[in-house]
Amino acid sequence: MNATTTTIRRPRPAAVQLTPAAETRIADLMARAPEGAVGVRLSTPRRGCSGLAYSVDYVSAEDPLDEKIETSGGIFYIDGASVLYLIGSTMDWREDDFAAGFVFENPNAKGACGCGESFTV
Repeated sequence: MNATTTTIRRPRPAAVQLTPAAETRIADLMARAPEGAVGVRLSTPRRGCSGLAYSVDYVSAEDPLDEKIETSGGIFYIDGASVLYLIGSTMDWREDDFAAGFVFENPNAKGACGCGESFTV
C-alpha cells in the first residue's frame, strides 16, 4: 500500500507591504494611467549619493520575473532584480502642505543620503 502525501503550501507574503494610503494612490495613478498601462512597478535603480533609489513607474507589459501584487486599486509590480533589497519593507503614501510622495520603511537599508532620496544596503 502506497501512502501519498499532500504538501500544503502557505501563500508567500508579499515582499513589500502596502499601506491603505499607498493602495489608494496606486488606484489614483491607474485611473489616470496612460493608455496601455497594466500597473505600476517599484524598482531600485542605481542613482543618488548612497547608491540605490526608489522609483515608481507605469508598466506597459508584465515581466514574468517581477513580483506581482494585486491591490484593490490596480496591479503593483516589484522589479525582480530589486526584490532582495525590499523584502520586509512597507510602502506608504504621505501628503502634507509642502510635499507628497511614497515613503519607504526598509529594514534592509543600512544608510541613506541626507536628502533621503537614495539608500544603501
